[in-house]
Amino acid sequence: MARSGYVNLTGRLAWPNSKRPAKRFPMRHYLGHLATSDPLHAYLRDAILPQFWEVLREPRWRVYRVAVESDVYLYEDKWSDGRVVGKFYARARGLNGSNTPQSAANEYRNLEYLRSLGFTAPPDYVARPLGVNATLGDLLVIEYLEGEQLDAVIEAAALVGGRDRLYRKLGGLARFLARMHNTTAGGERVDFSRTQAYFDRVVAYLGQSGGIEARRTERLRGLGHAYAARAAQWEDVQVLVHGDATPSNFLFGRRQDVYAIDLERMHRDDRVYDVGRLCGELKHCFLRATGDAGQAEPYIGHFLWEYAGYFPDRERTFAAITDRLPFYLGLTLLRIARNGWLDDGYRRHLVHEAKTILKGGL
Repeated sequence: MARSGYVNLTGRLAWPNSKRPAKRFPMRHYLGHLATSDPLHAYLRDAILPQFWEVLREPRWRVYRVAVESDVYLYEDKWSDGRVVGKFYARARGLNGSNTPQSAANEYRNLEYLRSLGFTAPPDYVARPLGVNATLGDLLVIEYLEGEQLDAVIEAAALVGGRDRLYRKLGGLARFLARMHNTTAGGERVDFSRTQAYFDRVVAYLGQSGGIEARRTERLRGLGHAYAARAAQWEDVQVLVHGDATPSNFLFGRRQDVYAIDLERMHRDDRVYDVGRLCGELKHCFLRATGDAGQAEPYIGHFLWEYAGYFPDRERTFAAITDRLPFYLGLTLLRIARNGWLDDGYRRHLVHEAKTILKGGL
């Protein structure tokens, strides 16, 4: 059941996500076969495939594109059925709130580190990195994981009545994030100025790209800076955050099993950096599916209450998280408003909702 005492702090939101919706991972678009003369063919054959499959004959790699907004591909060997995912970092990346280097080696280290903390078996599992090759377009290769994306679970709840299933999956995701955050909590306090600087960069980008006019840019910047005066934004300790907690970056297995597949933006920050983004994603998905973002509220309440249940004082944790939530919701909405593939009216709507959320939280 959803937390009955949840107060709607978010209003009517739209999707804070820089990626287009996807149903499952990977969402395959067949491109053909990898040429045997391609250096990548030899790398996959000699360095990757032997890690999990005996190589009895020359591989024949089918290639599928699995991400529209980035260079991510599925490679499937016709003979062994071995599958791996390749992610090329050579292409320019977008704005990054973590200020961490966007590279194959960086994500490889992130995956390895989180796995070293015990995220190597269900119900909480992090994809196994298999290799890095800087000379092949700064390539990261990870294991292929089959699972259902959160987008599909939300859509089913919105359109065909899979409400209880969404509650279960959100409970699993709350457990995963709480375990990740609590395992990595340290003594250093949150440096809110770093996230506020990211907020400023997002707002500046919107102003420069024509997403918002100068007057509104200044108003948004002022609202963002007003949060720096709130002690609550600085009071928690830093934890390791996923950094891009969107539906496309988590897969679901049986029951409440959760698989994390993308850790390129992992860094130390406020735990609400993750929690707030996921809540915004829920609002967007319901808005897109039903036209009513308010239908996400019971699920947001449930997710926050389940997350807070992994702390000694559940009520106090729930109150602290919801108190800090508006800034991160506003930031998330502005992030999605940057995307040029959205129509101008929708982008303006996102900016308006972000401003409403930010004002309401002060």
